[in-house]
Amino acid sequence: MAPRRGMLTLDGLRELIEDGTIDTVLVAITDMQGRLQGKRCAAEYFLNEVVPHATEACNYLLAVDVDMNTVDGYAMSSWNSGYGDFVLKPDFSTLRLVPWQEGTAMVLADIEKVEGGTVAESPRQILRKQLDRLAERGLGAYVGTELEFLLFDDSYEAAWDRRYQDLMPSNQYNVDYSLMGTARVEPLLRRIRNDMTGAGLYVESAKGECNPGQHEIAFRYADALSTCDNHSIYKNGSKEIAAQEGQSLTFMAKYNEREGNSCHIHISLRSTDGEAVLAGDELGGFSKMFEHFLAGQLASLRELTYFLAPHINSYKRFVPGSFAPTTVAWGTDNRTCALRVVGHGESLRVENRVPGGDVNQYLAVAALIAAGLNGIDNELPLEPEFHGNAYDAGTSGEKPTVPTTLREAAALFGESKLAREAFGDDVVEHYLNAARIEVSAFDAAVTDWERVRGFERL
Repeated sequence: MAPRRGMLTLDGLRELIEDGTIDTVLVAITDMQGRLQGKRCAAEYFLNEVVPHATEACNYLLAVDVDMNTVDGYAMSSWNSGYGDFVLKPDFSTLRLVPWQEGTAMVLADIEKVEGGTVAESPRQILRKQLDRLAERGLGAYVGTELEFLLFDDSYEAAWDRRYQDLMPSNQYNVDYSLMGTARVEPLLRRIRNDMTGAGLYVESAKGECNPGQHEIAFRYADALSTCDNHSIYKNGSKEIAAQEGQSLTFMAKYNEREGNSCHIHISLRSTDGEAVLAGDELGGFSKMFEHFLAGQLASLRELTYFLAPHINSYKRFVPGSFAPTTVAWGTDNRTCALRVVGHGESLRVENRVPGGDVNQYLAVAALIAAGLNGIDNELPLEPEFHGNAYDAGTSGEKPTVPTTLREAAALFGESKLAREAFGDDVVEHYLNAARIEVSAFDAAVTDWERVRGFERL
């Protein structure tokens, strides 16, 4: 298969550098919060030094909070250990153009220790480990992520100055599937779509969503690692493009009291020779493997929710009747369930509706694989399909519910035997520390809600 437009080989990059087309190469990793971090390397330096020897960055990049504050509790990085470096080793299969930045290319990197060996806590490495477990069983995962965002006419600087309040959404009403409503913002959406195509991504479509200013740009599924890599590039790049146009967009899970930003994740399995393995002769056109895979998702969803919903704000989405799930159940094409089965034959897959736009996709997909393998390896039986309104089943106690707070989800994650077996104690403790820091910061904050309620009337 020919490489997609925008993807580069090293030889192709050298030619673009020699003729002056490219002068900067970004070396990027994805941090715990799902953000691209790294360096802008001069092109000559990249070819002469980074290509043969890799490059380095401070290991605090995987041990800070969302504000980049150094915080206690991480074994890998601290004042006592001197905040040393780790190695950013480029994965040249990810080398590509960055059309929205002049003269720029990008490569994603894996993180290694200076003394050698992988950094297990790196999100990309956590996913790689689960993909290796699949490969040992002759399987591979294919994934699509569906990111929603809210678009505003205010610049990021103006939004900051206004404390992110009273911003002007780019649409003033629900434009779900509205061609007229999306035409209002098509110049920006078109630029994002075209620039992502120029960076090697396969764009499918764009559509409006329910919350004023809410939109979704969909990309074609791919192997799990490529999808997660592309997710990071799209999320970062779309913000940069919006900023260049004097606008802003957010992927936060719940910006206001209306519909939140979701990131539904579709996952299917194939054999390593490309054969679909989920369809079969069982009820619903399932294979036994798919039954076990789906049963594993159900059995482990609550204890692995932290990897699907990693922030305080993530849990504000889970409201009955909001199209965000509250009930641990599965159903065929049923959007009230946490797990929605869609497609048939080779396209048969499960859509996990729990993640929001703030998810770290590497961690989420790793969790889905770990859960599915738990079901396959232990041949877990699949419970009957749920019919009807799953929100009511959760409210009544008929079905278990998705954790409602980060505190609850982190406690379940820390107690999970599956999480510790699949990811390792070091990884679990590392991310539990991140959860503790997030919860402590929130508990210490005085919110606008408290001021409005208490300033005069209490």
